[in-house]
Amino acid sequence: MTAPEADLSGWVVAPFTGAGHTHDVYRKGTGPGVVLIPELPGIHPGVLGLGNHLVDNGFTVAMPSLFGEAGHATTPGYSAASIARACVAREFAAFATNKERPVSLFLRALARDLNASTPGKGVGVIGQCFTGGFALATAVDESVLAPVLSQPSVPLPLGRTRRGDTGLSESEMATIAARAANDGLCAMGLRFSEDWMAPRERFAALKERLGEAFEVIEIDSRPGNQHGFTKSAHSVLTLEVREADGHPAYEARKRVVEFLTARLT
Repeated sequence: MTAPEADLSGWVVAPFTGAGHTHDVYRKGTGPGVVLIPELPGIHPGVLGLGNHLVDNGFTVAMPSLFGEAGHATTPGYSAASIARACVAREFAAFATNKERPVSLFLRALARDLNASTPGKGVGVIGQCFTGGFALATAVDESVLAPVLSQPSVPLPLGRTRRGDTGLSESEMATIAARAANDGLCAMGLRFSEDWMAPRERFAALKERLGEAFEVIEIDSRPGNQHGFTKSAHSVLTLEVREADGHPAYEARKRVVEFLTARLT
């Protein structure tokens, strides 16, 4: 059994400009809105599989193409090139701590636009890997009611300070913590237990600031784990999903859908 994949069939693409940045956005579905931010190397077949799953569960999905070529299969060379470009782009500030990243402003504008054209109380945002923390940063905007951080890896966790950094500026974090305390904002975080790219210290820092408003799903990837995850297991909602009841990544994906449904409808 392999991870679910899909192609670009049925997705409608148009450029979107927000906060001075323009990216193509792929859109599909009806119902409450979810911004699905791709993981590196881009909108690969696994991300499209996740997008289609959300559409099948009644959501309108908007996927911004922030890097790579939409629909391109994941290969070592292609991935390496996309990672190299993303790491040096000022828009993402991959190594900076306590930083408001320019891409977050674009994503907030996209969330507001999606909220204006979809039913529901607000929108959800799913970030993955390199973009995991960007999902929480969008929740500075009140249109975002359900941020999901899947294996957030920025700032890249080189050194103790970066491992414990939330990926947001203090101003952003304070706004989101206030929304959680006063407005009922909730967030989800997902990671594999041995994933050094989404360090446990980062989740601890987020939990300290958000408390019970931050739901954490940690999947066991220690040696000898029941489901055979390797120590390098990383992509909770895409590459590691096997569509079988009881499979931890499959169950985590189901929980994300439940969370989005409860918060947005």
